[in-house]
Amino acid sequence: MTEREPERGTVTAELAIGLPVVVLVLVAVLTLAAASTAQMRAMDAARAGARAVAIGEQESTVAATVAQVGGSEARMSLAREGEWVRVTVTRPVSGGWVTGPLRATGTAAAWVEP
Repeated sequence: MTEREPERGTVTAELAIGLPVVVLVLVAVLTLAAASTAQMRAMDAARAGARAVAIGEQESTVAATVAQVGGSEARMSLAREGEWVRVTVTRPVSGGWVTGPLRATGTAAAWVEP
């Protein structure tokens, strides 16, 4: 057993160094997944809002549609540019315990029907 004495504890040391790296990569992957999900929801909410404005819905109805599709935290801005309307929706990126100042934004434009 004297040959293996210098190697004793190396697995523990390698695990102590490697485990934080694995946890950091996992957190990064989960944050990326949460951000892409929030981006898709913001884009879908902007499209739904633009469609609602295009067919002549009131702004309160459009806001309710955006909140239904994008979640209650979604915020909407509406800009009219001649015959076109542009709806921008922002919502926070939330991934369970990983939250922060990250926000996802989606914008959609639609031609307003006469």
